Amino acid sequence: MHLVNPFKDRLFRMAKRLLVSTEEAEDATQEVLLKLWNRNENLYEYKSIEAMAITMTKNYCLDQLKSKRASNMTIVHNNFTDREASLQQKVEDNDTWNWVEKIINDLPELQKLIVQMRDIEEMEFEEISKILEMKEQAIRTALSRARKVIREKMIKTHHHGIG
Repeated sequence: MHLVNPFKDRLFRMAKRLLVSTEEAEDATQEVLLKLWNRNENLYEYKSIEAMAITMTKNYCLDQLKSKRASNMTIVHNNFTDREASLQQKVEDNDTWNWVEKIINDLPELQKLIVQMRDIEEMEFEEISKILEMKEQAIRTALSRARKVIREKMIKTHHHGIG
């Protein structure tokens, strides 16, 4: 498992970005690590174990999002954070990063994933292209659109004080 240790945090962050819930992200990461552990002897056959692990994490999370169980988990999580929003939200709203995080979480799943991989994990377009099985130009376009939404919402937030 020493092969996976350097990037297991990246797997968790990606799962958290997609699934929102920390518990779901931990489960997803553990599930992927277990699958990798079961393939341990064969891992050396892969050119990039990290790319394979990220792809497995992405696919697992997207499957979870499609399942009813994950949908209900997201709804419960959002209801809880919405009710809790009063005082804590006022404190957090002063921090620009929290706003950016919120905006990113509201992006469509593919844009959210691309922003996570490119801007947060600092992965190369070529690597993202292989993992998502998309052309680099399509990734650049989606990233550009996502950044535009983030920028516009941040400008609106700073000018009007609302999200």
